[in-house]
Amino acid sequence: MSLPHAILTALLEKPSSGLELTRRFDRSIGYFWPSTHQQIYRELGKLEQAGHIRVLPTSQPARGQKKEYEVLPAGREELAAWVALAEDPRPMRDPLLLRMRAAAVVGAPGLVAELRRHLALHQGQLAEYGEIERRDFPPERTAEEDRLRHLVLRAGIDLETFWTGWLATAIGELEGPGSGRADLGTGP
Repeated sequence: MSLPHAILTALLEKPSSGLELTRRFDRSIGYFWPSTHQQIYRELGKLEQAGHIRVLPTSQPARGQKKEYEVLPAGREELAAWVALAEDPRPMRDPLLLRMRAAAVVGAPGLVAELRRHLALHQGQLAEYGEIERRDFPPERTAEEDRLRHLVLRAGIDLETFWTGWLATAIGELEGPGSGRADLGTGP
């Protein structure tokens, strides 16, 4: 996925100003495709230059007035073509896993504490996703676009469920009896 496609998706859902778009990213798309405000504004300019979006006309042009963007037919076609592409899954790249592999070689005082910190972060994210699911996806929302959005949220819920379970297991194994290196810091 690329940021321009994420922006086209968000603008097709609702024409927005750059500020509104960045706020919406922070509350939805940003959970699985995070971007800075500067990246979003830069891409808005590129999408406008490419003829994929335009600034909506206003009745009274005024200096400093926020620009609201909408997707043009060429932008919709670009997004539809991108959606239709085949793409292989990407391998996971997680620095925590690499650090744990390195800790097996050089030791790492405090690794369990870091695992506990990650566990708390994933538990918090899981709780937030659960609240979004309860608030935004009641059983009566059955339209296809709602089901697709809910499936994306379910992927996040399932991923956070995996991480909380895996981290709890990892902590238990590293702290458990017979580990001999409860914090992986007692030698190389």
